[in-house]
Amino acid sequence: MATLSPFHTIGSHCLNLGANELSKWAITSCVCKSKVGQSLQRIDVGRKLLPGEVVHNVAQSPRWSLDLRCFAAARVSVEQTEESVTKTSQVDELQKQSTYLFRTETGGQVKVFVCKRSVKYVVDIEVSSLQLSSDDSQLKLSGGLYRSNHDIINQIIETPFIARSSSELALELEFEAKEVPCYLSFLLKASSSASSSGSEIRSHRKSSFCVPIGLDQGYPAPLGLSFSTDGSMNFAVYSRNAESLVLCLYDDNASEKPALELDLDPYVNRTGNIWHASIEGAWTFVSYGYRCKGNRDTFHAEHVLLDPYAKIIGSSIPNHHESGLLPKHLGRLCKEPAFDWSGDLSPNIPLEQLLVYRLNVMQFTKDKSSKLPADVAGTFSGVTEKVQHLKDLGINAVLLEPILTFSEQKGPYFPCHFFSPANLYGPSNGSVSAINSMKGMVKNLHANGIEVFLEVVFTHTAEGGALQGLDDLSYYHNSVEDLEARNALNCNYPVVQQFILDSLRQWVTEFHIDGFCFINASCLLRGVRGERLSRPPLVEAIAFEPVLSMTKIIADCWDPYDKMPKEIRFPHWKKWAEMNTKFCSDIRNFLRGQGALSSLATRLCGSGDIFSDGRGPAFSFNFIARNFGLPLVDLVSYSNAELASEVSWNCGEEGPTTNTAVLERRLKQIRNFLFVLYISLGIPVLNMGDECGHSSSGSPSCGSRKHLDWNTMTTGFGIQTTKFISFLISLRKSRSDLLQKRNFLKEENIEWHGSNRSPPGWEDPSCKFLAMRLKADKAEGQLSSEASQLKGDLFIAFNAADRAETIILPPPPEGMAWRQLVDTALPYPGFFSTDGKPICEQMMGLVAYKMKSRSCILFEACTGGS
Repeated sequence: MATLSPFHTIGSHCLNLGANELSKWAITSCVCKSKVGQSLQRIDVGRKLLPGEVVHNVAQSPRWSLDLRCFAAARVSVEQTEESVTKTSQVDELQKQSTYLFRTETGGQVKVFVCKRSVKYVVDIEVSSLQLSSDDSQLKLSGGLYRSNHDIINQIIETPFIARSSSELALELEFEAKEVPCYLSFLLKASSSASSSGSEIRSHRKSSFCVPIGLDQGYPAPLGLSFSTDGSMNFAVYSRNAESLVLCLYDDNASEKPALELDLDPYVNRTGNIWHASIEGAWTFVSYGYRCKGNRDTFHAEHVLLDPYAKIIGSSIPNHHESGLLPKHLGRLCKEPAFDWSGDLSPNIPLEQLLVYRLNVMQFTKDKSSKLPADVAGTFSGVTEKVQHLKDLGINAVLLEPILTFSEQKGPYFPCHFFSPANLYGPSNGSVSAINSMKGMVKNLHANGIEVFLEVVFTHTAEGGALQGLDDLSYYHNSVEDLEARNALNCNYPVVQQFILDSLRQWVTEFHIDGFCFINASCLLRGVRGERLSRPPLVEAIAFEPVLSMTKIIADCWDPYDKMPKEIRFPHWKKWAEMNTKFCSDIRNFLRGQGALSSLATRLCGSGDIFSDGRGPAFSFNFIARNFGLPLVDLVSYSNAELASEVSWNCGEEGPTTNTAVLERRLKQIRNFLFVLYISLGIPVLNMGDECGHSSSGSPSCGSRKHLDWNTMTTGFGIQTTKFISFLISLRKSRSDLLQKRNFLKEENIEWHGSNRSPPGWEDPSCKFLAMRLKADKAEGQLSSEASQLKGDLFIAFNAADRAETIILPPPPEGMAWRQLVDTALPYPGFFSTDGKPICEQMMGLVAYKMKSRSCILFEACTGGS
């Protein structure tokens, strides 16, 4: 940044803007109060300079460095008016003008006009109604240009005013555009011919006058970085307890230090608790961050902080992480990339018809076995390349594990940012490529009838998260003992609540996301002091947010900190669904031979103990295995003492084995788990890799999950299991009248049986057999005139005992016979139809069927021609 050059005009000029002239301007007024941080008592202004001498000193002064910081040094009452030129002849010369009004300590008025004329900035100063003593014969401006609040004086200016009338004085200063942004801080000196010292005149606050040049106070909304129609960039960030805030601008991604720092003045650049500033968009800066100053116990002025509302995260500060100055990310000074959404339409699948597949974007295709190019593997584009696998399974929704920027040490469940995807999921690990890649993935999945849900974590951040350091007293639970070490966000504090809603709107409007699963949702119920709320404002606001009205909202009370699910009555307003951890634990318990029949029956029928409070079974998202804990194949292979909380069973041997009997038992158990998952009322959620035996070698840690090996899809187990899942999904869709219901089954639509058509042994803990008959609604069956289209009853049985059971099938409906669809104990391909059509075995009258140990069966009543 250059210093004032000899070509500057620093002299006495009249500003010809009287009342008549001002009427030619279109005026937009905004009132701000400002405060001076630099007193010109610190400036050596003892020597009087004539205009000629001022120019000479300017020419000799050193060039400014962009390393220096600009300080808003006005501690005065200021009324600012921004005026845009409407007179055609003036448009080219005066592009934008700001007016600042000051009151002096002696009762006069100082008006300062700052405008850009071509490539230069002009500062016109008018003084009126100033009461001077009879001895004072001359009024001078004495001041300087500042880029630092460390008493650094970059330029000293001392020049006299000239009289425009008996009561008004004026002068004009001119600066090159390349020398701004900066602040002009000055005071008035009244001197007489007899004395050269004179008296100093300050503002009514007893401080110097200060005006910004080349920057503006900006606007408090919207938060984050925004671009005006005139090309200027507006910065706005919330910090209630910061005493001052510094905007740090970088012009080189490899630089450790900002090229320019602007100290935002609390009187000029603050509205309420929001700090804001605006600069022209012509600068070559590429990224930005903030430093907050205040109480040293809560603020660390040396830390450069990421804007929590930044839409694009670009360069990082070199060595920032190693030096302990977290976070290392910076916001990029550019607009969000344009994307062609033409033709995109959300599938908008009814809740009860969802078939969900949970996946980790990187682990899904990162392995070389995916046979994808290196810049595509492990990215959003990689998911797009594998969409056919999702379609072959038959799923219609994907649930993505957290894809936000996260802690490299703790993993994706400890986010650092909330408004854009992590750069590592882009083809080139760049922010713009990640954004475009994700949007392309969403558009492609929508075109194939698949909705996209995100797992989100809004209850805590990683160390040095996007909100830490800005105002911890507002954003975090600082006074709750059990949350102190958790970086827990104060979610129901108004500004945090608004922050979360803004993030959700961003994902819906900009990325076309169809739903959200809120991890650790129980903490969304905490009040600002950590107390449990019966009607938490954030949860209610999400339920009624118009932008989210068409999205699926799911509460998951699993806590990444203690790895244990929480059972809690979650307020829902008939909008919130829930991840059903009871379904997971009860089905695991029953199939290993330790669960109660009543618990199994409750889960099969849609968990009425949880969802009969005005919702229904469609609000229950059921799962057997998930991204934390044991995957499905490990669930039947490991059960050591350290895995007691997993409710697993190794089927006779721990870990890998060649024992044929154990392997057959494990295969049956895997089929049983999948069968119960897809035959139960509720939304089935299949975890990535469970269709092909993806293993974590018995480790329940989320970090122990490996990249998906696509070679396992072509193994015998992978082929069998994938086809079985596809068959169950097809069955679920074809029998949506009984298996995909938004409401609970009526009592007349379900019958419970023991092994010999006797009543089930509900009270007998040793009883491990349960059968149920689901009766098709006759009214629905009669809607079709074709007899072959009539839908018959379903008969389903579960045997978790070590012994076989002989069951008696009930009489089928008139004109129909039972046909066997599934028997998980039969070897491949007999346990279900290999060509997608069930194996039809006509069974007239009452038929006995021998059901093997630890297996499940399904029969459907059908007509002779079906």
